[in-house]
Amino acid sequence: MSRERLLRLRRDPVIVQTLRSSAAATVAYVIALHLSPEAAPLTAPLTALLVVQVTLYATLTNGVRRVNAVVAGVFVAIAFSLLVGLTWWSLGLLILASLAVGHLVRVDEYVPEVAISAMLVLGVTAVGDYAWARVLETLIGAVVGLACNLLLAPPVWVGEAGASIEDLARRVRQLMLRMGEEAAGRTPFERAAARLHEARRLDHDIVEVDAALRQAEDSLRLNPRVREGLLHRVVLRTGLDTLEICTVVLRVIARTLTDLAKEREPDPLFAPEIGAAVEQLLSEIADAMVSFAVLVTSQVSDDAESAEERLTSDLRHAAATRDRLAQLLLEEVQRDARQWQLHGAVLAEVNRILDEMDTEHRSRRLLEELDRVSSEQRERRPRLTRVQDRVRVGRKRLASVRRSR
Repeated sequence: MSRERLLRLRRDPVIVQTLRSSAAATVAYVIALHLSPEAAPLTAPLTALLVVQVTLYATLTNGVRRVNAVVAGVFVAIAFSLLVGLTWWSLGLLILASLAVGHLVRVDEYVPEVAISAMLVLGVTAVGDYAWARVLETLIGAVVGLACNLLLAPPVWVGEAGASIEDLARRVRQLMLRMGEEAAGRTPFERAAARLHEARRLDHDIVEVDAALRQAEDSLRLNPRVREGLLHRVVLRTGLDTLEICTVVLRVIARTLTDLAKEREPDPLFAPEIGAAVEQLLSEIADAMVSFAVLVTSQVSDDAESAEERLTSDLRHAAATRDRLAQLLLEEVQRDARQWQLHGAVLAEVNRILDEMDTEHRSRRLLEELDRVSSEQRERRPRLTRVQDRVRVGRKRLASVRRSR
């Protein structure tokens, strides 16, 4: 097996999750055997399995929620054991109360765990001993799961998210190239409709890319190896938002070309010179979309600069072709005004895509999003923000002292 394949397998989410979960569950069970009074403390490995996630942020949040769920269930069970004991009607009330408490303490997907813990504790004779043993085992599993991700640092999934964004841009490029080739010739209505269905299916691709991006965003949170996590998250998220807007506009273009094919069949969509300009324009926009994706996913400054230069050049060529196409369509409408609305729609939709990918527009959008996210963080966690500001100021002072020496 090649080294490249081994590295790819090492970063595969399924393999990473399987190995971490297995190791954490085994260690949690061994520790619980020595600390818990239960003969088979299976709650500890079960908790470790549920807590360990692919990212440190997900592991921490899952651990806190699960511990809260178990502790809440134990207290509900103790209260019921003191008041009514175990009967068929008290069991129903116990489940109802546990689920309500689970929502009150905001344990999210672990709401059923509150009721499960309460039923297990209430069903034993020695409620007190079993209850605190279950809490202890839950804490062991949660701590081991968190320690597993702290000692075996999870990977940062920015590269995978960037690759998925670039793959999406290349799929969009292939579709635009096919649409351009068909616009330059005689396109039957059925073929234009097929391209429209392809454009609609891009929504499923965006959902997959969004899932990969959410995993990358989680891997950047609370990760000591990442110094500019917020910047990475905002750059990738705004980039995906732009590509999503472009795919929506592309779907509208496909709808326009389909309507035009229906109106003009069996004639070509455009005159030969106009069709050639449309093909060239869609080809240049397709290249610009890939350049935009590369710019969004570039992490090294030199790569980002070259990607921005390439994108600027692609957009400049596309704008020149757009202007030439607008003049040709104007002359065509003056000769034959049929379907002039559809011709104008094509130009309007092309302008929207070019405007979305414009470098100045993107820089402005990026700054606005950074300000918005930073403001939200300051409002949500003012104390943590103050600590981060102090650390940042301390680093700057230390760096200035070192430079002065």
